Formats: sequence, C-alpha cells, structure tokens
Amino acid sequence: MENKDIITSFSSFKDEKNIDRVTLMAIIEEVFRNQLMKKYGTDENFDIIVNPDKGDLEIWRNRIIVEDGMVEDDNMEIELSHALKIEPDFEVGEEVSEEVKLIDLGRRFVLAFKQNLVAKIQEHDSASLFKRYKSMEGEIITGEVHHIRGREIIIYDDESNELILPKDHMISGDFFRKGDTVRAVIKSVEVRGTKPLVFLSRTEPKFLEKLFEQEIPEVFDGLITVKKVVRVPGEKAKVAVESYDDRIDPVGACVGMKGSRIHGIVRELKNENIDVINFTNNQSLYITRALSPAKISSITINEDDGRAEVYLKPDQVSLAIGKGGHNIRLAGQLTGYEIDVYRDVEVEDEDVELAEFSDEIEPWIIKEFQNIGCDTAKSILDMSVEDLVNRTDLEQETIEDVRRILMSEFDEE
Repeated sequence: MENKDIITSFSSFKDEKNIDRVTLMAIIEEVFRNQLMKKYGTDENFDIIVNPDKGDLEIWRNRIIVEDGMVEDDNMEIELSHALKIEPDFEVGEEVSEEVKLIDLGRRFVLAFKQNLVAKIQEHDSASLFKRYKSMEGEIITGEVHHIRGREIIIYDDESNELILPKDHMISGDFFRKGDTVRAVIKSVEVRGTKPLVFLSRTEPKFLEKLFEQEIPEVFDGLITVKKVVRVPGEKAKVAVESYDDRIDPVGACVGMKGSRIHGIVRELKNENIDVINFTNNQSLYITRALSPAKISSITINEDDGRAEVYLKPDQVSLAIGKGGHNIRLAGQLTGYEIDVYRDVEVEDEDVELAEFSDEIEPWIIKEFQNIGCDTAKSILDMSVEDLVNRTDLEQETIEDVRRILMSEFDEE
C-alpha cells in the first residue's frame, strides 16, 4: 500500500464528517505514532509529514550507523553497509534518515492503523457533535421526520444528524408523518457508548419561551423579557412577561392586534390556550393576574408557609379553578404560592355542601361539579345551564336534573 493511499481513502470520509484538513492531519499523525509505540516501544526516531493537499504521507526513520554485525536494535540502529547504499559517504556514528513505506511495516500494522484511524475519526466526530449540541441545549431546532419508531420519532437536521423526539415529549395533538417538518427544543444531550444522543421536546416550558423569542420581535430584541413559563402541554399555559420600557405594553406586544402575534404560537402548540400576564413584584397583584380570567374579591398572603387565600364571588370560583383545575394549578406554579380558593358569600346566605346530596346525586356527577369549583348547591345554581355544560363533561339533561334537586332544597322549584 502506497502512503498516499491513506489520505486518498479518507478524503471522502473527511468531507462526510466535516473534518478540516489540519485536524485530519493531526489525527493521522497521532494514530500513526500510537501504532509505532505499540510496534517499537517508541516513536521518537520517526518524522511524519502529512500532506493532505498533495494526498501524501511521508514517514522517515532516523537511525544511528554501527559496524556490520553490531546492530542490537533494528529500529534505532543500522549497519554501515546498509547506510552506504543510501549515501556512499556515511560513517559509523552518524545518523541516517530513511523513508519508510507502509507496506514495509507489515500488513498487520497497516490493517490496525486503518482500523484505529476510522475509530479515531468517528470518536472526533462524536465529540464534535456532542459539544455542538450540548451548547445548543434549550434552543429550538427544526428538522425533518426520517422515520417513526414505537416510542420515539427520529428527526434529521439539515446536516442529516439524528435527533430523537420521544413520544412523551410530544403534545397530545401532535401527529407526524415521514417527511414532515418539526420544530422542538433541544432538551438534553447524552453519550451512550461513544455515540451522542440528542433528545428533543415539544412539551418543555422552554419550547414556549423560545417560540416567543422567535415570533415576537420585542422579545427577540430584549425589549420584553419572558420571566417565567408554565404549561399543561396542548391544554393551557401561562407566560409572565415584563418590559423595562414604560412605553411598551408587554402583554399587548406579545398578543398583538386581535391575537395576530400569538396566533402562530398557539397553532404550533396545537391550540394550547396561552395566558400572557404582566409580571410584577407586587405578589398580591401578581396572583390576581395569574388567576385571570377570574375576578378576585380579596386576597391574603402568608409568606411563612407560601400560601395565598383567595376570596371570590361564587360565579368566579369555577373561572379561577378552570377546566380540570388547570388555571389554579398553573397560577400556583407561576407565582410560587399554594393558592386556596374561598367563596366570598354574605353571612346570611344559606348554602348546602354538594356532598349532602349524595343520596340523590351520583358521586361521579358530584365529582364533575367539584372539579370546576362547584362544591355547594348555590355555586351550581348561580351558574347558567349553558355555562355548566361548557365547563363540565356532563349532558344538559343531567345538569337540569341536578338543578331541580338543588332548587327543591331551597323551595325554588
């Protein structure tokens, strides 16, 4: 094998792996010297010159000339008679440099060299990919669906690098086919064996934060800051924003005229309901805004145990809690407080706990009402049938039957 064949055989591999010539030269020399160390125990008497541009590899071995029959180490010493064939005026004690061909080092040496060179280039490629994607954690990346596995989707970026989107990091409404374009945030990069694995996510709060950065110029320019994002992926999210410029309304800038700016983000997130809230250090006001669209009557904050007692009119309780309890849970995550909701009712008003009607109303129906914050008779009677149908999974007929039972308790039938 000619020395230049080494460069030629790896030129296409170099281009495929995007390794620059200087790096390839350094890798070839490092691998070759490692092989020399294994074969001879030293590489100090070898000069290696790699010329990627010329497609050539030069190997020169330096040895000391000794009298014929006095060679003790073939690698470090050369007989005078052999040296005179290289240069006729050499003398004993001088150093001679002789070019070495790969084939002269033996087929086993060449095979091991090639195998180790491939492994080293792949190792370099893996390290480069890991470093590159590790620095991109938390950033959005766009790729194309290459194939779909049982519990994950394999996506290729524009350089055909493999990215993994696990099914449990997809939004409930996500449905992708081969060839579809997907946007996701880089969640983490791990090394398994020698291969770096890049995991994506569309459910992380960071994904929504970065979408704001991409879609809203004021956020991208730093005029508006996204302070915190909390989500129930595909269902509901709350985003606290702040502007340090009094001339900019951060909520209005993010939402846009008639929701024009945020519409693209909502569509990307499969119609996830996004509440944009103006951040404030006034905790009472912050909690009030976080519980929007409910209107709060009063609020008491206990800083010691991190709880907030919120009082609302009966017709506002279900709005504060939200469908499935999403609104109050996200408000608590956004503000950092455990929020307890209480009805602000007049003392003289009589009311009856819904649980008292368990002999007439089935428990699962009572549970449906409690899920939207209606746990007393009047909290249900204060709401319209249409509103109750929209906020629960109950049929209109069932709701009307319940209301008749409750009204009879107050002689309002």
